[in-house]
Amino acid sequence: MPATDPALQPLLDALQFSPDNLPLRQHLGELLRQAGRHQEAETLYRDGLHLAPATPALQLGLAEAYFAQRKTSAALVVLEELLAAGPASGPAYLLHARLLLDEQQPAAAHDAYQQALRLDPHLADTALAAKLQAAAPAQPVAAAGLVPPPPAPAEQARLLGLEKPKITFQDVGGMEAVKEEIRLKIIHPLRFPDLYKAYGKATGGGLLLYGPPGCGKTYLARATAGEAQANFISVGIADILDMWLGNSEKNLHQLFELARSQTPCVLFFDEVDALAANRHDLRQSAGRTVINQFLEELDGVSASNEGVLIMAATNAPWQLDPAFRRPGRFDKIVLVTPPDEPARTSILEILLQSKPLAAGVNPAAVAARTAGLSGADLKAVVDAAVDTRLRLSMQSGQPLPIEQSDLLGATNSIKPSTKEWFATARNYALYSNAGGLYDDILVYLGLKKPEAGS
Repeated sequence: MPATDPALQPLLDALQFSPDNLPLRQHLGELLRQAGRHQEAETLYRDGLHLAPATPALQLGLAEAYFAQRKTSAALVVLEELLAAGPASGPAYLLHARLLLDEQQPAAAHDAYQQALRLDPHLADTALAAKLQAAAPAQPVAAAGLVPPPPAPAEQARLLGLEKPKITFQDVGGMEAVKEEIRLKIIHPLRFPDLYKAYGKATGGGLLLYGPPGCGKTYLARATAGEAQANFISVGIADILDMWLGNSEKNLHQLFELARSQTPCVLFFDEVDALAANRHDLRQSAGRTVINQFLEELDGVSASNEGVLIMAATNAPWQLDPAFRRPGRFDKIVLVTPPDEPARTSILEILLQSKPLAAGVNPAAVAARTAGLSGADLKAVVDAAVDTRLRLSMQSGQPLPIEQSDLLGATNSIKPSTKEWFATARNYALYSNAGGLYDDILVYLGLKKPEAGS
């Protein structure tokens, strides 16, 4: 069927009038795939799964559309979710075999192919069988037997940090101004998509959190996903960089593909300056190609980032390539400062929730003694108080509750870990602050008055 076949248009029009007609959606998706219009089929299946999640026919169709576009990682994630949900059809196992073979897992592909034949002998594929037979001898053999195959894509997704966080903004002490920025940029577009579309604003985009270490940037990103009821993928430098030329770019692309297949999804890059350093400072071309790939993924060159919420954290925003701060990328940067006194009180209350406390423990009084301490520093205060009480408990032979004196004593031994960062940040804010990018640092240090309405 040619891609321009007008016979498809009446069906497309019918689906517009009846978007919840799943049999029509499934039939039209198959016709689009037969016509080679795989991107349109993907969109059709994805929209259907938003209306009726976990519909096996739509999941299989989406996996087929992904496979046809060589989006192997995304296809495997969808297909293995389908297979894990319960009894699956022969075609699902057949597609699984083809995908596993593409991923250089011939033993697992052989098992999937045999399962497909057990369910439906008519699915025999001589070309696939030949490829499996040719690939079988390539399996590495160890002295004690076959080396275990690599983890399945669903397991790889878990290893890469794919999760559904349970924490929300209620579990984050303070940071009200930062939370409001995140609501406006990330949460509200998901909750009120029609309103944002009326103004031409897409759901998605990038937000960069910066500030001294230990102030809860990573925890806040995870809470953002929980608040938005979205999936969450945490990405570290080890998940991307590879010693082999081209593999780093491939890893980065697969992570974005995984996020696009799991929308709504928060894709969080920790210590992003390690991946997005200024290209003028890089002598090797390999680092530049990774940055160029990162920029292409942010722009959604190969696939739409609709519904992918991209967050990143850094302690050194001045080391990022300026291209990352252009509109549509990390165009909004937010300073995450050490908590103020009410926020420190909230953090201490959260940290002490599960601890045995004596009567009279007053987190607010402790917070008043901890100016400049980060969230990590406050955790160190609580840990030091716990250590003190544990030593006394072991001497007495019975568990003793934490006293106010334990917490106050711990505040004397924990010094702010943020002073060195602010000393460096102050210089950048004073002398390398093009466009007022780091004005928030000057406001926090009392070197500049906040703008009206901020």
